[in-house]
Amino acid sequence: MDSVAPAVRGSARTTSPATSQTDGVQQALELPSPCVLVLVGPGASGKSTWAAAQFPPEAIVSSDRLRALVGSGEDDLAASEDAFSLLDTIVEQRLGRRLTTVIDTLGLDTLKRRAWLEASKRSGVPCAAVMFDTAPSECRERNRQRLRPIPGDALAAQLRKWRGVRDLLETEGFDAVIAASPVRIVPKAFEAASKAARRQLEDPVGLRFGLHLGSYAFAGGPPATRAALRQIATFAEAAGFHAVYVMDHFRQIPQIGRSWEDFLESYTTLAYLAACTDRVRLGALVTGITYRNPAHLAKIISTLDVLSGGRALCGLGLAWHRDEHVAYGWNFPSTAERYLLLEDALQLLPLMWGAGSPSYEGKRITVPEALCYPRPLQAHVPILLGGGGERRTLRLAARYADAANVMGDKDTVRRKAGILQAHLEAEGRNAGDVALTHLSTALVGAHDRHVAEMVERVRPRRSDAARVAAALNAGTVSDHVGRFRELADIGVREVMVRLPDPQDPDAMEQMSKVISAFG
Repeated sequence: MDSVAPAVRGSARTTSPATSQTDGVQQALELPSPCVLVLVGPGASGKSTWAAAQFPPEAIVSSDRLRALVGSGEDDLAASEDAFSLLDTIVEQRLGRRLTTVIDTLGLDTLKRRAWLEASKRSGVPCAAVMFDTAPSECRERNRQRLRPIPGDALAAQLRKWRGVRDLLETEGFDAVIAASPVRIVPKAFEAASKAARRQLEDPVGLRFGLHLGSYAFAGGPPATRAALRQIATFAEAAGFHAVYVMDHFRQIPQIGRSWEDFLESYTTLAYLAACTDRVRLGALVTGITYRNPAHLAKIISTLDVLSGGRALCGLGLAWHRDEHVAYGWNFPSTAERYLLLEDALQLLPLMWGAGSPSYEGKRITVPEALCYPRPLQAHVPILLGGGGERRTLRLAARYADAANVMGDKDTVRRKAGILQAHLEAEGRNAGDVALTHLSTALVGAHDRHVAEMVERVRPRRSDAARVAAALNAGTVSDHVGRFRELADIGVREVMVRLPDPQDPDAMEQMSKVISAFG
């Protein structure tokens, strides 16, 4: 929660330090997921009402509700000790599962606040105090309207205690102390996205977008596959994607699904997509170097380029899926051997696509006659090298490739961008000679409620919605504009996104808004 703390510290006495105004509209403060919020304020100050408006019921741990559970009702003060014992247990359990938790109590007991804060720190979950600095007269009026009001002397004591607690909160070590106003819980990827989105609005930069297809388990099975792919391709071009990429595997990988799910061969799929589209570039992200003889691969990509009208891309990678090799009866060489094969391919492919028919003898490949007709329509077929290996993969990209594709959060990408630059300098190439590209998943909604609904549609049973949202980078159009602007600021020139449901026209429409923000 470091990103929000500077904006709210030192403003404990204001009524809404957690928000800003944009065009007269109050903007919600963004807090990281997961986090713990300790509500602090006297009775009838609006804590439960605020919590219910901001969070799902399962995220709120209420001392009043727990009193009703272990006693005769919410006002059964004799059950308070048992209720707070149960509350502490629930908080510990939720922290252990790293779930966002709202502690809805008076919050006026310093020892209890300290205990919740320490429990949060032990779990590595940020913890904020939410102040309810409601006017005493308003608290009294609200209390009078309750079905079972707080006794007047008890409320007066709470109001007196609140004045002292309010001044202590800033000194207690919370990651943030905020006023009770709108908040958003966002995945780590979006913690600084709002500022970056404003930069993109005020000072736009360009960025290319590629659609990455990694699953073919369409409703209706194989008979529906052809139509589904055509629909996705049509959507992708209409949305403004620069390219469509497919995974080069022969069965589904464990990071995405089960090995027996329907999975299409990559270059046959690309050939079909060439017939379904007019504009987008087409390639594998990335071709496993062990799967095809590199000279044969050159022929395949040249054919794709001719049939697509000069839109082919050549993605190459080291190949990693041992089980896939074993299942198909292929040899799976050592990492060192695969690097030698990869470097040979990086040298051979341009020879195959170039003039004449020179011979080539590499460390693992010998081709007596580098002959490939028809030649690609493109004078230069772009080669993209996938993988973030900092000593060898990025060095090979700096030496031979036109683009390097990496994954990871923005700090990881920033580090790899610096390493790629160092390799380029060592190879005597310019910084712009190799484009940095980035692959990630993106779930894009129009607004927070829409995002939550989309997460629910794709969330597997027994999985936490917040974890699913973080894994899918689930956020609004503005969130994603900010995230991609941060990557552009690092030096990324193209982002490849895997949409959880690329057949969903609504998802494509929201993604098109992100793309249009970058021109």
